[in-house]
Amino acid sequence: MFSFESFLDLPLIWLCLIGAAIFLYVLLDGFDLGIGVLFPLAPTDQCRDRMMNSIAPFWDANETWLVLGGGGLFAAFPLAYAILMPALYIPVILMLLGLIFRGVAFEFRFKATRYRRLWDYSFHFGSLLAALMQGMILGAFVRGFHIEGRSFAGGSFDWLNAYSVMTGIALVFGYALLGATWLVMKTDGVTQQWARRSASYVLAYVGFFMVIVSISMPMINAGVKNLWFSMPMFFYLLPMPVLTAGLFVQIWRDLRGTSEYRPFVLSLLVFLMGYIGLAVSFWPWIVPFSVTFRQAAAAGSSQSLLLVGTVILLPVVLTYTAFCYYLFRGKASHEGAY
Repeated sequence: MFSFESFLDLPLIWLCLIGAAIFLYVLLDGFDLGIGVLFPLAPTDQCRDRMMNSIAPFWDANETWLVLGGGGLFAAFPLAYAILMPALYIPVILMLLGLIFRGVAFEFRFKATRYRRLWDYSFHFGSLLAALMQGMILGAFVRGFHIEGRSFAGGSFDWLNAYSVMTGIALVFGYALLGATWLVMKTDGVTQQWARRSASYVLAYVGFFMVIVSISMPMINAGVKNLWFSMPMFFYLLPMPVLTAGLFVQIWRDLRGTSEYRPFVLSLLVFLMGYIGLAVSFWPWIVPFSVTFRQAAAAGSSQSLLLVGTVILLPVVLTYTAFCYYLFRGKASHEGAY
């Protein structure tokens, strides 16, 4: 009888799929959350209109990847889901409330006249809350969880600490960088000039927080320290921080020059380097330093069935996403067209 699990490493495949979905969400929803973070700082209402129009065709579809990541974790790694969700119920709920509030504000702003300023700030604070909670979830994940047996045994507010607040603020600045460089690429005139200045300002904070996170992770966990600073792994991994530093230098130069597309692409690569660094540090744990992805995996038959549907639907979603970005390429205007 034919069986996927007989010749495929299904847990590894699903780990890669979920990891890719989360990364795509961070990139694709990150820049429109970043635009929401920057929104009230724009110099004019016309600039804000351009900011909205630049993400109007994309923002809701970008959240597809969050659904795939969360749903895939529940279906393919139920033990990890059962541990992580009780530990992160509150920030996840706050994140979802922020995303919902942002979506409502986005729709209402295009229709509002008298209360448009109210929806401007609603869009801003919804985006800010969602970005902050995502960063705090990351910080809680890095610090690890109190596990007893196969269950979370900590408190409801274990996720709330100085480190998670720091990573939350760091991700807000990171998303702001993506949003600002997206605007450099998608707008011109006053909006683009303001976006260049904003991106240059935010870039320094992103670099500062990346250094802090890179230094603190080995201090938090001895396993991470041994991985990054043991020989010969140190020399194998050294190109990653060196390349990241080079990306920061090039983004800074491009923002002070005339390049429009490269700052955004290089900002995406900065996020990619950080994501790879986290993946290397946590391998093979899906619940940090307690449960590996193989221990948390669902039965092979379940993962096989899920993989069939994913193989069929994922190319459709990727094709639609690519076509959407191609169709709405070019500069955004301030004229309402949503």
